[in-house]
Amino acid sequence: MIRFPLARRESTAFAPAPKAFAFAPAFAPAFAFALAMCVSLPAWALDKVTLQLKHTHQFQFAGYYAAVEKGYYRDAGLDVHIAEGTDGNEPERSVSAGKAEFGVGNSSLLMARLAGKPLVVLGVIFQHSPYVLLVGKRSGMPDVRDLKGKRVMIGSLIDELTQADELVAYLNKEGVPLSSLVRVEHSFNPEDLAKGKVEAYSAYITNEPDYLDRIGFAYDVHSPRAAGIDFYGDNLFTNERQIAAHPERVRAFRAASMKGWAYAMANQEEIADLILSKYTRRHDRQHLLFEARQMEPLVQPVLVEIGYMNPDRWRHIADIYADLGMLPRGASFDGFMYSTDPAANYLTWLYRSLLAAGLLLVGGTAVHVWLLARERRRAEESIRQGELRFRTMFEEAPMGIALIDSASGQFKDINPRFAEITGRSSEELKRGRCDDITHPDDVAGEAARMAQLGAGGIAGFKSARRLLRPDGSVVWVDMSIAAIDAHASAGAHHLCMIEDVTEKKTSEALIWQQANFDPLTRLPNRRMFHDRLEHDILRCRRDGTRIAILFIDLDQFKEVNDTLGHQQGDVLLVDAARRISGCVRESDTVARLGGDEFTVILPQLGETGSVGVIAQKILDVLQAPFTLGQEQAYISASVGITLYPDDARDIDDLLKHADQAMYAAKNAGRNRFSYFTPALQVAALNRMRMTNDLRSALKGGQFRVYFQPIVHLRSGKIHKAEALIRWEHPQRGLVSPLEFIPLAESSGLIIDIGEWVFMESARWASRWRRDHHPEFQVSVNQSPLEFQREGKGYEGWLAHLRELGLSGQAVVVEITEGLLLDASDGVTDKLLQLRDAGIQVALDDFGTGYSSLSYLKKFDIDYLKIDRSFTRNLAPESSDMALSEAIIVMAHKLGLRVIAEGVETHEQRDLLLAAGCDYGQGYLFARPVPAEEFDAMLMAQTRELAAGADLTSPAPRWPA
Repeated sequence: MIRFPLARRESTAFAPAPKAFAFAPAFAPAFAFALAMCVSLPAWALDKVTLQLKHTHQFQFAGYYAAVEKGYYRDAGLDVHIAEGTDGNEPERSVSAGKAEFGVGNSSLLMARLAGKPLVVLGVIFQHSPYVLLVGKRSGMPDVRDLKGKRVMIGSLIDELTQADELVAYLNKEGVPLSSLVRVEHSFNPEDLAKGKVEAYSAYITNEPDYLDRIGFAYDVHSPRAAGIDFYGDNLFTNERQIAAHPERVRAFRAASMKGWAYAMANQEEIADLILSKYTRRHDRQHLLFEARQMEPLVQPVLVEIGYMNPDRWRHIADIYADLGMLPRGASFDGFMYSTDPAANYLTWLYRSLLAAGLLLVGGTAVHVWLLARERRRAEESIRQGELRFRTMFEEAPMGIALIDSASGQFKDINPRFAEITGRSSEELKRGRCDDITHPDDVAGEAARMAQLGAGGIAGFKSARRLLRPDGSVVWVDMSIAAIDAHASAGAHHLCMIEDVTEKKTSEALIWQQANFDPLTRLPNRRMFHDRLEHDILRCRRDGTRIAILFIDLDQFKEVNDTLGHQQGDVLLVDAARRISGCVRESDTVARLGGDEFTVILPQLGETGSVGVIAQKILDVLQAPFTLGQEQAYISASVGITLYPDDARDIDDLLKHADQAMYAAKNAGRNRFSYFTPALQVAALNRMRMTNDLRSALKGGQFRVYFQPIVHLRSGKIHKAEALIRWEHPQRGLVSPLEFIPLAESSGLIIDIGEWVFMESARWASRWRRDHHPEFQVSVNQSPLEFQREGKGYEGWLAHLRELGLSGQAVVVEITEGLLLDASDGVTDKLLQLRDAGIQVALDDFGTGYSSLSYLKKFDIDYLKIDRSFTRNLAPESSDMALSEAIIVMAHKLGLRVIAEGVETHEQRDLLLAAGCDYGQGYLFARPVPAEEFDAMLMAQTRELAAGADLTSPAPRWPA
């Protein structure tokens, strides 16, 4: 049988020999005699001890339950009571206070030792800590730095680092200090993560993931090991008092515990049933077995002897604590690690035996010989059992393990899992060499490192490699290779361990595909577009060539989605992607940034004139009809073009300029391409600055409401006024609404501006109704964006009118025709709300939009405003005159009154009056003026009426 030195035992010189083992020649002979007799006599009564756990019963402590159940503690003369814990620090407190002889703790025991507590670690159970940080699954690659400013559960808020020290070290190393997180007291309930109460949750990889998997909650795992922070997990420990007072008991307890752990890891289902029957039913059998599976890579029972600990690992942990400022750098922790060196114990025993033999003469000699024989039998049995145990672990290991001759590359020993992964039998493998199963493309890459291994330059290495199965399929494996010291006669060997990661590699490839390509069109997405553009820019800098970036936006795509549905819209996008790709070279990049936006990278340009040819070709192919089921759809495109390095040298600037050029093409009428020019950048910069100024204009009191009279044509008197906003910019002076209203609409500021205009208009309407005429009205324009927004009615307006004691009849709301075309339920409800409040509605710019008699009949409209484009060219017998007359007659038939806009001459007024128009508005009567000047106009009109009125006649009424 070939022995596998899976873990090399290293020095444990940190632990001095226990004081109880030291004897001096001055000891009295009587005491030595009594001591020898005690050693030689069997212990009839079991020694009662307590093992304090750090949590409640679960598979995490399976080895101790196995040691009790299989009688290992009883055989060692011990009656062990296993006590549950309430928190992770309870074992340390109990062992320090003498309430328990032994405890299970984490790596923070090192801090307790250096704080003066005489704790001693007897053995390591978890070679790697189970502590991880769980976060909800998100798109893209997980990044722990995304947790900054988020709510997290990490340890206790009372004890800053309780059970969380390694996670804190991990976060600090990744640039995420605790001060950057919103800490929440740990509930130890994984549902808080699933329900979104926190974004991150510290957990055991052996525990909480099972509950999240069961409820179908997707999560990412952040492990401190990813940053090189590798703590030990559960550690069996005691204190120096126990070792000094009861050295044999400590040794026996440790040996029995490790034996129990070896049995538990090899018989997981049996121990899971034991826990359910005798210890706890808090967890079901499925969960206990989930713990067991997750513990295998942490305990590593195949590769490392259970209980083994490395002084260098403890030094690594101490250095991490030093980085956190919790320990001084280079602190000594002598005596912290328990010495299991059998030589020291044997010499102590031998010294005792020789001393006893000197006192007891022949009787002592006989006892000594008997004890030597017994110990030899025990050692031989222990070696036999150890070889059997390790052989069993080798055969049953979940990873593939093989022993390979370093010189010939032939397999010498193989476990079943290795053969299963390679798809061959052990006999087949032993007849060949390791290179025979390696993918040809991977053989050369490993040759150099194998040569180093053979020459002793390195002790081992890890790699990802492809293996070829007999059926031709490829399996990806993570491979670890380590050199094994061997006698010269046996030759050099190396140990090869493999784990099948084919499914992981497939998932990674799928994730990469999803992260870099659009799932609908299969084109590169924004991420891949940026990567390729960076690469092309570097190449162009080297070659001195140019790059063109085309930004393509599909026109009328929204109408296709709205009329034919999103499924047909997706079909159109896929066809559009195919057509665009057909217009460029294979070396060019076509990407979809999202929605109906595409980009094209044209690298290594010679003459830039070819760019326009390609852009026009794209426009032409996109104009051809798209067949969508039983329908045909027609769209066009607007293309913006920018050049590197002519227009910009930065990717963000290039995309920004291409976008600006695309909007210039769209504003110029669509279905065309436009090159970027500096003027576009200046215009965009001005829009941005004006938008920024607009945000502070309302708070800064820079807006003014101007009023333009609406005159009753028969009487020539002012009956109404239209409220018009003006912006008095501190530097620019008076800014036209044509400039800032579109910016207010695009930025959403139009909502607050509209509210302010209404409040001001209502205030002046209240005054003019009181001082001039009780039926005076003020018209307020409403942007379609204000009118169409969901969830916002006119409750605020109506409440303001009630505060002023003002009737709804004082206000007229002016809207455009487009709002009434296919009006949604929300638009209809708002019109009804205005009608119920007594507020009248005027249809502005009538005749220029989607004029339809049906919506005039359907909705309660009070006024039609004839657009100035008709009024401007009024003349007898003209078509504009005929249209104006038709509008007036139609409106009167429907019970509506008519206001003509843009009246600038007496002739226009007379023609409109003759046609029966009710009201006129325009420069003939007055330009828009500030409220104070308009108030003066009304006062003058009131004085004229008073001077010309017949005091004996009834008070004049305004025409309806």
